[in-house]
Amino acid sequence: MDPELEAFVPLFPDADFADPVAARAGFGKLAAAVPAPETEGLTVEDATVPGGEQPGQPDVPVRIYRPRGARGAVVWLHGGGYVMGDLDSEHPWATRIAVGSGQVVVSVGYRLAPEHPYPAALDDAFAVLKWTARNADRLGIDPDRIAVGGHSAGGGLAAALALRARDEGGPAIRFQLLNQPQLDDRQETWSQRHFTDTPWIDRAKAAASWRSYLCGVGREVPGYAAAGRVEDLTGLPPAYIATAELCPNRDEDIHYALRLLQARVPVELHQWPGTFHGSQAIVTADVSQRQNAELGAVLRRALTD
Repeated sequence: MDPELEAFVPLFPDADFADPVAARAGFGKLAAAVPAPETEGLTVEDATVPGGEQPGQPDVPVRIYRPRGARGAVVWLHGGGYVMGDLDSEHPWATRIAVGSGQVVVSVGYRLAPEHPYPAALDDAFAVLKWTARNADRLGIDPDRIAVGGHSAGGGLAAALALRARDEGGPAIRFQLLNQPQLDDRQETWSQRHFTDTPWIDRAKAAASWRSYLCGVGREVPGYAAAGRVEDLTGLPPAYIATAELCPNRDEDIHYALRLLQARVPVELHQWPGTFHGSQAIVTADVSQRQNAELGAVLRRALTD
């Protein structure tokens, strides 16, 4: 492990997915300890997006970050194992993405499991994607420059969102930014089988996360619930995938990147040595600074070229 990261491992709270209330409180405390960049030159606005087209779908809270001169936007989905996280916990990261990329960030406060299992979070994300495309003029962006992205479970949702938009004929997605995405509930890879005591997230916690998210699903798990299960990856937008060396998701993410390449989808894959899942929250570490800077730079290139 990177020595700058190792010293902070005892400070990470335990993520007990069996107790969602306690897990969310611990996640909130962790997020509150992460400094956010200055928002000078950035307009931040809370809004509400109409829910999905099916009856009873609730409105979706979003937080919109607008840098001056932005041309594109990313529908951004927070991490937290599908169980934790909200607009406030994601504020430091959404701010970093907006400042680092110079693009509009539409941060999504999607519904959480187990109270709202699959497909609630994906329905919320899809509603926000469609709203972003319809409101491109209001946001001051080019509707052909919309990306999706997220950390961890949010990265898994972003991958599923790209698949759903492909299959349902839009909205058009220009790029997908997947940071340590949670993609495959089967946990069959080497890293999922062997990383049983890694910091913050290990095999058992990943399994508990999937149980919460898929508790309303039968034995046949759909690909929109776990993008790693989808066989046909053709026609998807270009992707950037980042993995942490000591992360249970590592190998499924690398495998997904390789499968995208085999489907002729352009992919940039970056494996960060010595890191663990979520370690970029230790923003003082050199490797974290490089990780966080790269996410913004990658998005900027994707939406301005």
